[in-house]
Amino acid sequence: MENPSMDVNGPHNMGTTIIGVTYDGGVVLGADSRTSTGMYVANRASDKITQLTDNVYVCRSGSAADSQIVSDYVRYFLHQHTIQLGQPATVKVVANLVRLMSYNNKNMLQTGLIVGGWDKYEGGKIYGIPLGGTLIEQPFAIGGSGSSYLYGFFDQSWKEGMTEEEAEQLVVKAVSLAIARDGASGGVVRTVTINSEGVTRKFYPGDKLPLWHEELEPQNSLLDILTGSHPEPMSTQ
Repeated sequence: MENPSMDVNGPHNMGTTIIGVTYDGGVVLGADSRTSTGMYVANRASDKITQLTDNVYVCRSGSAADSQIVSDYVRYFLHQHTIQLGQPATVKVVANLVRLMSYNNKNMLQTGLIVGGWDKYEGGKIYGIPLGGTLIEQPFAIGGSGSSYLYGFFDQSWKEGMTEEEAEQLVVKAVSLAIARDGASGGVVRTVTINSEGVTRKFYPGDKLPLWHEELEPQNSLLDILTGSHPEPMSTQ
């Protein structure tokens, strides 16, 4: 009997680390890039931060298909909303629409989302929408399989009034910590910063991330590890 965890045609899941952080003037969203099918890494450089409007993005975790279809529907309805009102939707409106889609289809969806953005009424806002469709406004939100390694870290590291640079460094550090511990998170780190000046995307390759306890240096292939190490022969004495 075949091992179902090795079915490369199975559903793609984003065993993931997604993060949203508010700072003094906007928000920073961050995510790793590993998408897996059981034990098989289907995509090691996927983009889990999706644009919903010019000023609001969503971080996606869980089932890749489920999170993509929710994002597509929300983007379509927001386009109509913007045409009718003649101005962009606020972050709260976007988050409530995502929550409505998630809650009304909670029996069919396996996805957790973080909505973040900036608007002229309330500034930078982060909303967590976990599995089931609850809507929670938070100063920072973390989700995905890697989040369980980060709650204590954020309790200690996040503070009010951070600068944009401090928030960016916090997000990159947190995602790299989760990648080090969570086998379902990996690849590169992508960030999106949203404030009154617009949107800035950044990309951090895996070989440029800090290494943590007992992590190995990045290698091009398994052969580099095997040929680069010369273990001492075992002694029978």
